[in-house]
Amino acid sequence: MFEQTFRNIDDVLWKEAGCATELDYTEQTSWMLFLKYLDDLEYERAQEAELVGKPYQYIIDEPYRWSAWAAPKTADGAFDHDEALTGADLIGFVNDDLFPYLQGFRTRATGPDTLEYKIGEIFSEIRNKFASGYSLRDALELIDGLSFRSQQEKHELSHLYEAKIRNMGNAGRNGGEYYTPRPLIRAMIQVVKPRIGERIYDAAAGSAGFLCEAHDYLRYGPDGQGDGSHLSTSDLNTLQTRTFYAKEKKSLPYVIGIMNLILHGIEAPNVIHTNSLTENLSDIQEKDRFDVILANPPFGGKERKEVQQNFPIKTGETAFLFLQHFIKYLKAGGRAAVVIKNTFLSNSDNASRALRKELLDSCNLHTILDCPGGTFLGAGVKTVVLFFGKPALSLAEGGAPTRKIWYYQLDPGRSLGKTNPLNDNDLKDFVARQAGFEDSENSWTVDIKDIDPDSVDLSVKNPNKAEAEPLRDPEVIINEIETLDRESEEILEGIRGML
Repeated sequence: MFEQTFRNIDDVLWKEAGCATELDYTEQTSWMLFLKYLDDLEYERAQEAELVGKPYQYIIDEPYRWSAWAAPKTADGAFDHDEALTGADLIGFVNDDLFPYLQGFRTRATGPDTLEYKIGEIFSEIRNKFASGYSLRDALELIDGLSFRSQQEKHELSHLYEAKIRNMGNAGRNGGEYYTPRPLIRAMIQVVKPRIGERIYDAAAGSAGFLCEAHDYLRYGPDGQGDGSHLSTSDLNTLQTRTFYAKEKKSLPYVIGIMNLILHGIEAPNVIHTNSLTENLSDIQEKDRFDVILANPPFGGKERKEVQQNFPIKTGETAFLFLQHFIKYLKAGGRAAVVIKNTFLSNSDNASRALRKELLDSCNLHTILDCPGGTFLGAGVKTVVLFFGKPALSLAEGGAPTRKIWYYQLDPGRSLGKTNPLNDNDLKDFVARQAGFEDSENSWTVDIKDIDPDSVDLSVKNPNKAEAEPLRDPEVIINEIETLDRESEEILEGIRGML
């Protein structure tokens, strides 16, 4: 129903000089969608209050409501072209009045877990990139044609928004770091099996794909075909307010992640705009921990020395710091699934070996999923997924560390790339066999006693297949070149900053 509208919005953005990339398209669509959603939400709440004879206190003051400036209507409900701002007047209002007003919510809100605070955060992190008030007017009228008033409409919009995020990821470069293939996320969730009442956490949330998919798993069932009717009012309230928690460092994915969660039915997402790695792990208490952790932390980044001081194992590699963060944040009896580059399994530096030993000793690393090249577009590296649990008892109390690791080498039988992405069928055999840790041509078990205690080498070595250097897929080579180009750009920018 809304698919053509999304295409038309992209056409408008494509012609706008201030919007040059898929990232810009998603960002600009996001802030307009958010304000339209907010207007529909307030309308719904006002109607409910009226039915029970209570007054409704609007969050947004009248001049700044969507229905006042973006889509004014005549008495008969038609669009009021006489009242609607356009051209330079519209750009002036948005930049000089609307955005500053919305940014002010951050200081006026009663706390960071309120919708008001989220409004302030979002509009403090993005800016309007429309230069033409006529293009903006066209986009606003298209957005006004979308509706958030029924669950079916929200569900459709969430699928379209996910497609937009996927396109952003497929565009490569920076977009790829915000997008994890949804079939892989769904398989990770099916293995971890979250339950209503458990708290689920992602400290590097990006576009919040893990939390959105976990929400759909809990609300609509593992196959996604349910209607949520099996959940009580109390269950739905728990899903809304006490289930999903996230942190995100970068501004654009923070905004996109909040919008994505809202479209999946979570009205005031518990997403904090912060760098998770600046927290000192020694300060974490039991109340801070989570039952389930699902994440694909950024890899290849480097953290400053002062940030590294927050961790017992010092390393500049961002992904290795995140892994320590997740181990510390996981509750006793909790489960985690974390994507990491495959070199973590065999790196010989002291930090990597110490971290592998810590993972084996303090957790039960029961499963390693080896993903094929091309799983992550634009990443240029191969990845694995680590599945581990935290023993309910300490080692002194008889808690069990890692005893056996079950490996699965994912082989979809084709080269993965933009036109041939990973799909749910590719992961069916993995999910089915993992439930019983079944050995097969692509899966095997390694006893911890057979792992060298000095090197702690956990690398993937399928005993069922002769080791041979595989021919590298052109898509993987291109991804690696793009990654190296991006790293070179960052180094040059750093040198430029020192001149």
